[in-house]
Order: sequence, then C-alpha cells, then structure tokens
Amino acid sequence: MNAPRRLHLVECPRDAIQGWPHPISTEDKLAYYRVLLRVGFDTLDLGSFVSPKAIPAMADTGKVLDQLEAEGIWDQVPTRALVIVANERGARDAVEYDSVSAVGFPLSLSPTFQERNTKASVEEAWKRLDVVANHCAKRNKDLVVYLSMGFGNPYGDAWSEEMPTTWAKNLVDRLSPSVVSLADTVGAATPQLVERVFAVAAEELGSDLLGAHLHLHPLEGLEKIKAAHRGGCFRFDGALRGVGGCPMAQDDLVGNAPTERLVEWAESEGLWSVGNVVSLDQAQSLAADLFA
Repeated sequence: MNAPRRLHLVECPRDAIQGWPHPISTEDKLAYYRVLLRVGFDTLDLGSFVSPKAIPAMADTGKVLDQLEAEGIWDQVPTRALVIVANERGARDAVEYDSVSAVGFPLSLSPTFQERNTKASVEEAWKRLDVVANHCAKRNKDLVVYLSMGFGNPYGDAWSEEMPTTWAKNLVDRLSPSVVSLADTVGAATPQLVERVFAVAAEELGSDLLGAHLHLHPLEGLEKIKAAHRGGCFRFDGALRGVGGCPMAQDDLVGNAPTERLVEWAESEGLWSVGNVVSLDQAQSLAADLFA
C-alpha cells in the first residue's frame, strides 16, 4: 500500500501579526521567527512589502529579512520564506532577497473586496499581477496567487461554485503560478462546499497547483481543512493559536486555522511530521506571550 501523500504546511505569522491590535517589535518578531524556522514547516509566510500606511505592522519586513540572512539561518533549516506584495514596487523589493522563495499576491473574486484590500479594481489587480509575475520569473521566485473570497462574499458580488476553478484555469493559462490558494476569507463556507470546490479544481487542474487558506470559527474544529483534503488539497496555511483572519469577517472569533491542531491532525494521519518538537513547544510558548 502506498504511503499517504505528505502535506505542505505554511505557517503564517504575517497574517497573525498584521491584524494584531498591539504592535510587535522587530526584535520580538525575530525571536519568534528564529524558533518557527526550526520547527520544520515547509513555508513561513513572514511578512509583506506593502504600504506601511496600509499595514504598519509589516513595515519592518526588510529589516527582518536582512537580519535573518545575516545570521545565516536559511542555510540551517528546510523552511522557505514567502512574502506578500500588492504591486510592482513590492515585487521589486521582495525578489531582491535570496531567502525569499515565493511571492504571494491577493486576487479577489469579489470586486468590492479587491478595492477594499488593495485599492484597485479587479482589472487593475490583474495588470499588477502580470507585472509581479514577470519579476518572479526573472528572479526564479515562485508565484503564489491567493484567490480571496473564493467561497463567496458578504457584499452581494457575483459568485458561483465554478468561479474558483475558472479563475484558477485563467491564471494557469496566463501566468503559470506555482500555487493557487483558495481562500475562505470571511470563514463562511461549509465543509461540504469546500470539498466540492476543491474536488472540481483538483480534477481540472491537478492537486499540485492548489493550496487552502481557510479561516475558521473555533467551534468548527478542522472540518473545513479535512474537507479540502478530501477534495484533493495538500497545502494548508495556518497560524499558531488560530490568530489572524480577515477584518472584513465582522466576527472576532473567525481566524486562521490553528497550526497546533493542523499538526496534530496531520501527524495522526501520517500526513506530516514535526522536524523539531522542542522548537514547536517553544514557538507555542512565544505565541502565547505575543498574542495574549
């Protein structure tokens, strides 16, 4: 019998920190990231190159990367770095870092959310994405496109179950991204819907292309994560303690998938294993202090 396919786990302290109501210093970020990098996550989503006025908590991303590169930590760990950008300026900055393996770009199925999130129309976002993709290709960086509002939206904008796959196919034909991550931005999808959407996308595009960035309510447990996995997804984003999520959710309890529970489930199913248990324990202790 073949062994189950290994998951790709993405730890997202960037998503947790950027919306946290209390500032987190560069020094505290570095201490946290040094430990997270030794846990064995496949990818660390650690920052973004966007306007500091829009997201002041990420204004020090360059300083963080400079320091981690100076320490040589990337030569000691298997984890790769991902950063988010929203325009050409951000992409130019991001690709200059050797430690950045992947650049993420948020593209919304909802025109209303695209405007709120990046101050751009969907048409303008596609133009920006074309430019970002060119920078990634020139510098051999993976392009990760997050399809925000992938499972519907609260604004009344048009949406259907076929839209995520249609948009993903368009992305593949136009830009050949490494990953298209479907995002339940407001945490409103049911497990049944999540499974159906991923099953169609996986059949049309293959599982290798797909990722899941699912926001959850604590009472839901990991049902949507398990549903996405049944639908053919093997790449999952999470954040320790489930911190983060989208301010547009209008529900303080909706946050990221809690990484500690993701790890527990994945290990119990033989889908992933922690590289360093001591570092995971240390990271959870630090997270408890940072996000108290």
